[in-house]
Amino acid sequence: MTNKKRILYLCTGNSCRSQVAMAWTNKLKGDLFKAYSAGIEPKSVDLRAVKAMAEAGVDISVQKSKDIVSLKDIEFDYVVTLCDTARKSCPFFPVRTMVLHRSFDAPRDRSEYR
Repeated sequence: MTNKKRILYLCTGNSCRSQVAMAWTNKLKGDLFKAYSAGIEPKSVDLRAVKAMAEAGVDISVQKSKDIVSLKDIEFDYVVTLCDTARKSCPFFPVRTMVLHRSFDAPRDRSEYR
């Protein structure tokens, strides 16, 4: 039996922010936490996130976007919403689950900066 705390990173699309947070948590603190990620309205994993993480030595190429409903049977110790939309749409969690919020801007298309 494991004593790892279960943490869920939740964002709108589960395409970048939550995928990256899950991967880093499992890589850096996998002895303490089992991290998961999900989205309110899942989209495919952002290839820019895959590339950036690969450059940092973390492979997320096999990760898939998931809907929060697909994780309904897991009891989380922590839920971290990573965008304001996820915070507003965050489903109810049991009282023992600590829900935290830290908003990060969504990655932008580089063409906006040209």
